[in-house]
Amino acid sequence: MELSDIVKEAFGKAYPGEDFGGVRVLPATDPKFGDYQCNDALKFAKKAHANPREVGAKVAEALKGNDVFEKVEIAGPGFLNLTVSGGWLNAQLSALDSKPACGIPQKGAGKKIVIDYSSPNAAKQMHIGHIRSTVIGCAIDRIFRSLGYDVIADNHLGDWGTQFGILIKGYRELLTDEERENLTVANLEKCYVLSAAKAKEEDGVWKDACRAELVKLQQGDKDNLALWKRFIDISIGEFDRMYAKLGVKFDTYRGESYYNDTMPGVVAKLQEMGLAVESEGALVVNLEAEKLGVAIVRKSDGGYNYTTSDLACVKTRVEEYDPERIIYVTDARQQLHFKQWFSIAAKMGYTTKLVHVPFGLMSYQGKAISTREGNLIKLDELLAEAKRRAYDIVKERGGDETLAEQIGYGAVKYSDLSHDPITDIDFSWDKALALEGNSGPYLQYAYARVCSLLEKASGGADRDGSFLVATPAEKRLALQLLEFPGAVVRAAEAYKPSVLADYLFQTAQLYSSFYQSSPILKSEPSVRAARLKLCALFGKVLSMGLGLLGIDTPRHI
Repeated sequence: MELSDIVKEAFGKAYPGEDFGGVRVLPATDPKFGDYQCNDALKFAKKAHANPREVGAKVAEALKGNDVFEKVEIAGPGFLNLTVSGGWLNAQLSALDSKPACGIPQKGAGKKIVIDYSSPNAAKQMHIGHIRSTVIGCAIDRIFRSLGYDVIADNHLGDWGTQFGILIKGYRELLTDEERENLTVANLEKCYVLSAAKAKEEDGVWKDACRAELVKLQQGDKDNLALWKRFIDISIGEFDRMYAKLGVKFDTYRGESYYNDTMPGVVAKLQEMGLAVESEGALVVNLEAEKLGVAIVRKSDGGYNYTTSDLACVKTRVEEYDPERIIYVTDARQQLHFKQWFSIAAKMGYTTKLVHVPFGLMSYQGKAISTREGNLIKLDELLAEAKRRAYDIVKERGGDETLAEQIGYGAVKYSDLSHDPITDIDFSWDKALALEGNSGPYLQYAYARVCSLLEKASGGADRDGSFLVATPAEKRLALQLLEFPGAVVRAAEAYKPSVLADYLFQTAQLYSSFYQSSPILKSEPSVRAARLKLCALFGKVLSMGLGLLGIDTPRHI
């Protein structure tokens, strides 16, 4: 039984017949207040027609004789300070160690969700600006899967629109025969830049020709469709190469083009419902009452936009998957767009929970990332630099290039995931690759040290032994380890991998304090075995937690 349930029962015993739903036991803010705290006596005092301290005292009395708590004290106006017994703590550690996935509750069993993230534009190379949506989305994906959810990870590619008329025209006239024969995303990007520049020429001839190619594509011209498909296939191949480096996998790649045939019906329904009205030749949904302005769903030229595409997308996902929720991980600058179409979707009758996880901007070593600034670094180049810098660190320890990739890529990911998604972050190599402080390499090194310790102990912890927490340092680490399932749940509920990253860093710090203050290998046999078990459990939790963030845990660094 959870501690909150035990204390809730005590409230009920002290005040029979009352409803004490919502009682929560939380880790103590300071060890001097015990191991856990419950402040709900203040919350329920009015219901009990008593002062909070009296409520706390009656609950404390009701907890007497419970072998879970060694000590229950009343503090201040009625706070309950709870110190757990050694027997309970050791039993909880054993249970955590034996449970699948270290006790992560399967809250999502039988529930389906869709997570929409990364979403690069086809025919362009991925760059540093794509890293946030990709790694944040992947971590949220992994966290929800660990909770038992049936997750569909969808990469909503930018694979349709005006740029393809520009590309097709440029492909035919601006690339060499060799470039067309050995077409790459880099060549496509070069082609687009050259063709777009020509489209800006004053005579407008090239621009008109590009528009004509787009119209042919939209009308199903066989040659243009074949070229478009080739561009998309080459793009996805390049994206998959980058995703393989980052350990990212998608269940579906459904770009904007996938929903082309659905959009007219969506607009027709909006008109039938009286939601979409004509305005200056366009069709719009007025959201002024919600202070969200006006959303265009069909442009004056008859074309559709992102609002229409997203409404068609949610219609398709609801009909195909019937998900409990759909999560979108995108740039925070798109918040108004998501608020608008979420509101429209609700008016259309969609009850699926729609969640926008916005993330802030990334700068690079103090400079804004932009083409104009000349620092729109290709993701391939960023990861190559991460590997090179990591290799300079690990080669002195006998590490190889595989280890350098694990450390370098993990550093890039953690430097993002350790921040609240909504915050703007500045990427710094020195901070990302630091072996001290809140960094990926620091946590990976902590895991490697545990593995080394267990190997020195001739086979690691005694799996048949028992946990035996005795010292304050052991107890602080033990209590922290018990919080792992809760940290995973909180990270999911907040859609913030940073919650889990913070937990892992705090746990690693407590392990370091325990390791420095507690002899292990040279302790007498029973203490040695118990401490090795605690070390092994720490390693297990750290490895699993980093895995949920998409970060490898090499056993040797």
